[in-house]
Amino acid sequence: MTNLGLQNSHLDEKQYMPNIVDVTYQQTGKSISTNPYGMRDMQARAFEARGAQYLLLKAPPASGKSRALMFLGLDKLKHQGLKKVIVAVPERSIGGSFAKTDLKSHGFFADWEPNDKYNLCTPGSDGSKSKVQAFHNFMKNEEQILICTHATLRFACDELEENIFDNTLIAIDEFHHVSADADNRLGELLRNIMQKSSAHIIAMTGSYFRGDSVPVLTPENEAKFEKVTYNYYEQLNGYTFLKSLGIGYHFYQGKYTSAILEVLDTNKKTIIHIPNVNSAESTREKENEVDFILDAIGDVVSQDADTAVIHIKRHTDGRMLKIANLVDDTPKERDKIVNYLRNSDAEDDMDIIIALGMAKEGFDWPYCEHALTVGYRGSLTEIIQIIGRATRDSSNKNHAQFTNLIAQPDAADDLVKISVNNMLKAITASLLMEQVLAPNWKFKTKRSDDEKPEEGTIHIRGLKEPSSKRVKDIIESDLNDLKATILQDNQMLKALPGTVDAEVVNRVLIPKIIRIKYPDLSDEQIEEIRQHVVVDSVIKNGEIKDVGDKRFVRMAGKFVDIDDIHIDLIDTVNPFQKAFEVLSKSVTTKVLKVIQETIEASRITMTEEEVLVLYPKIKEFIAKYNKKPNLASIDPLEKRMAEAVIFINDQRRKRASNE
Repeated sequence: MTNLGLQNSHLDEKQYMPNIVDVTYQQTGKSISTNPYGMRDMQARAFEARGAQYLLLKAPPASGKSRALMFLGLDKLKHQGLKKVIVAVPERSIGGSFAKTDLKSHGFFADWEPNDKYNLCTPGSDGSKSKVQAFHNFMKNEEQILICTHATLRFACDELEENIFDNTLIAIDEFHHVSADADNRLGELLRNIMQKSSAHIIAMTGSYFRGDSVPVLTPENEAKFEKVTYNYYEQLNGYTFLKSLGIGYHFYQGKYTSAILEVLDTNKKTIIHIPNVNSAESTREKENEVDFILDAIGDVVSQDADTAVIHIKRHTDGRMLKIANLVDDTPKERDKIVNYLRNSDAEDDMDIIIALGMAKEGFDWPYCEHALTVGYRGSLTEIIQIIGRATRDSSNKNHAQFTNLIAQPDAADDLVKISVNNMLKAITASLLMEQVLAPNWKFKTKRSDDEKPEEGTIHIRGLKEPSSKRVKDIIESDLNDLKATILQDNQMLKALPGTVDAEVVNRVLIPKIIRIKYPDLSDEQIEEIRQHVVVDSVIKNGEIKDVGDKRFVRMAGKFVDIDDIHIDLIDTVNPFQKAFEVLSKSVTTKVLKVIQETIEASRITMTEEEVLVLYPKIKEFIAKYNKKPNLASIDPLEKRMAEAVIFINDQRRKRASNE
């Protein structure tokens, strides 16, 4: 169950909030136990759909997608008449996940045995002549399995006709790298292969957000895919050791390097992701940032010449720590440490990893307890991949933690608008992660008081159920995507600090966004989807308690009997109310005022002529009442004067930033 655990502690005016999201799991062991064929829960579910020509598999990091593909690929080769399997991965390091694997001794009918000659995830350019030629040779000979990068697949297909892929399975790992955008060559390649050949396609992703802004598939092509989803809650709830996951923030002012030790616990196995050099949080000197972090932890004693592992003597107690620097761009040094990490299999082999672009998708360090990320991340896919680094099941931990170090808005800062936007977007990203990580419920219309309760189902009076397969598919498969679109909408972001009525959010803003995303739907269908989005969000953000034989859900600060819930009641609750609670409880009143004024400034329409008229009145008001005009006043003139003050301050900031 999720709950909101917020605390304030004043650290040099920085606000530390341990967790926005806390999820507790039951440690059932179900997701990692295997059936008589050696398949884990997710793999068995995927295998049930083995007859599909087009299959979209959504499952979290570490759920066993690579092996699921092996089972599916071998079945298509042995039992479905296909001749070849091509596995494409986004980068060479992930190719190792598809190496030779013993499956027969665990109960399956065949082993996964790719020929090393056709593992093209080897050093050298992905578009090299030799790799492209090897791909072409594979298509002409009797070999059955090839592993390559997305880039090699693109380069090799430039010189091939689509029908050469008849009776071939093409499996795209980390499918969120593909886009329906016309400039995305891999997306275009897949569309052409689907149209002009009998190829089978398996698309696999550890993300629940399809590329964030541009959809991966066009609606027409997506409709052709059978979807298998194994949600994050199922995966983490079925672990043996992991009991809980927390998502929290630490807000800082100035440089992040001065605040990082406030959230870095060097007793925990940690991956630190420093900010991109082009981001506002970066000092633009990534090597210096790594050096600062190292010096803050302790004294560098040595760096192993063979492995590139850095040995540090910790300041606090003299304990020796092993640290990996994945920020170093020197190929030779980078390869040393990457190989060391790939081959390490003991908890004591590494303590802290410092990275920039690496150690995200496909990176496996099961001992990681804490993913500490500096700066706002615009990609929800990236956030879920980073969280996935800490949620592997391992005997050294029962709690996994994701912490985001975020710049706090400062009224005197020229970049205050960017800071406010980043802060709001970071908080909404956490709310979306909670939607993914929390238990899933099914919602049905309550037709009478005599209905028997169903496990995992909540009956709601007045709820409209899907009237078409299209609506049903959107509700079952795309709700998280839709929530991402809603929460990333600029108008919705402006509503987060609690300045827009809940029913306006639910009945005006949300349906507008749904209509833009699904322009082909009728008003009735949009209303069906809207209700399910709002209900699902409110229930997941709430807290559910069992009292005797009754269940209660906390909505808008009070507990309501689930048996009495009506859609009209839910529509009075802002589904993203938690964002405002996070803001109001985790930052000072002064900072909250900066956030609200910055948002108001972007809404206010005012001319300089009107300001000139109002300015003397504002001065007179302040002199008379010894306070500034209040934006919340019921007096329309006072409210307009308050808007003028915000407008003036915003114009001053803009002028100062241009000087």
